[in-house]
Amino acid sequence: MTRSHRAVQPDGRLAEPTRLNAQGRRVVDIDTYVPYFLIAVNAILSRSASARYQRDFNVGVTEWRVLSWLATEPGIPAARICEVIALDKAAVSRAVARLSEMELIDAVPSPTDPRKRSLSLNPAGYDLHDRILEAALQREAVLIDGVDPDDLNAFLRVMRLLHRNVQRL
Repeated sequence: MTRSHRAVQPDGRLAEPTRLNAQGRRVVDIDTYVPYFLIAVNAILSRSASARYQRDFNVGVTEWRVLSWLATEPGIPAARICEVIALDKAAVSRAVARLSEMELIDAVPSPTDPRKRSLSLNPAGYDLHDRILEAALQREAVLIDGVDPDDLNAFLRVMRLLHRNVQRL
């Protein structure tokens, strides 16, 4: 059956996520397998963002993600950052240490648990955040260039659903 004439799959898909290779073995079809696209696009975005932010702002993409979330939700502990931006504890800890070393964030010990700290951007941190935000928005504009606004809204709806569903994996 040709790709354009495949039957609707039982799970509601119009295209199968697999194909047969030259040996007749079922393998992932990277043209239709959703996790491949998510991983590939994310890897390219992260790699290019990290290179640009390192070059232009002396921080990598992980530090940018932490800065971005601290601007969104000031005064939170590192554990909350891990939860929201889906980074492991070690990566967030390294980013927080680097941002502290660069004197971009303030860490206030918790009155109930001295091991925990509330993290916030200081004025230098907000300044860097604002400069990187402009670069990030320019990158997003290039990424979505040519995408019909209705398609972009549909894509965002699907991504929100996938984000919710991934919690069940």
